[in-house]
Amino acid sequence: MNKMTKKERVIAAINKKEVDRVPFSIWYHIPQVDQDPVQLAEVQIEQAHCYDLDFIKMMPFGNYGAHDYGLSCTFFCTETQPVLERKFAIDDVKEWTELEPLPGYFGSHGKQLMLARQLQKQLKGEEIPYVQTIFSPLTTAKKLAGPRVFEDMRSHPEYLHQALAAITETTINFVKLNIEAGVAGFFFATQCANKEWVTEAEYDEFGVKYDLQVINAYKDITYFNIAHIHGDNTMFEKVASYPCNCINWHDRWVSPSMPEARKISDKCFLGGINEKWLSKAKPEEVREHIREAVLAAGRTGLMVTPGCVAELSTPAVNFYAARTAVEGL
Repeated sequence: MNKMTKKERVIAAINKKEVDRVPFSIWYHIPQVDQDPVQLAEVQIEQAHCYDLDFIKMMPFGNYGAHDYGLSCTFFCTETQPVLERKFAIDDVKEWTELEPLPGYFGSHGKQLMLARQLQKQLKGEEIPYVQTIFSPLTTAKKLAGPRVFEDMRSHPEYLHQALAAITETTINFVKLNIEAGVAGFFFATQCANKEWVTEAEYDEFGVKYDLQVINAYKDITYFNIAHIHGDNTMFEKVASYPCNCINWHDRWVSPSMPEARKISDKCFLGGINEKWLSKAKPEEVREHIREAVLAAGRTGLMVTPGCVAELSTPAVNFYAARTAVEGL
């Protein structure tokens, strides 16, 4: 088979076509530079070249959406310590009613938009897809208030609906500007489609309703749209049915496994690497780990990636081992 470009390889995997090799990417937080979108773009491009990644999953700091609504964060700006929540934004249930839609270029959203524009500028026409990270509106609300969001959801649902509508509009404003900046798609992460926090009926009302509004704003425009299902006790089938063409979850340590998921969804799967284990593994173990994943999932409709962000302590040799492992599989 002729050698494919990175974009061709990604599109073939999305469409469950044959590939010259299984597409590969990794991602992890880059806290030493993630407050400077110009430098963050430089580092992410350097990583893409260093590890020969097939796409760039953009790595804004995880609280950027909530930061613009008053979440206070501690920025360490070191290689070993990601951003931490310092003080939640919501102290009283009525404060949910004070949230208003923001323009997509405001504050920390604006920095992440600049990241997309910088990737477009610095790649200089290089054909490597890059996808922007966005969060479900309920996930952003949880980042704003912590677990009390679920208490407020049940005691004053009307307040939370008002807040979620504002967050949704802000997210859509941000999405539209990223499309103009040339993103291939979006990595839509939900941390709340999880039975630890809500019932299925509650997620239908406070999650799915707003998730779909966001996804519908780009699903027919961008070609590489990923749903990331975060956590242990997830509502996999519910999120897997979203109008995204790729699914990413902790497949090596959370149900369903790749073979089980193939019976549930015909979408392209991103995964196969246990992101927690990777930091402690030996390079020869990594190669076998990847081989097992590809055998379990099949070569088509698969991109080898972590199930979530890789640990900051992961040695570079293990990323190289993972990349070389996909050759010939």
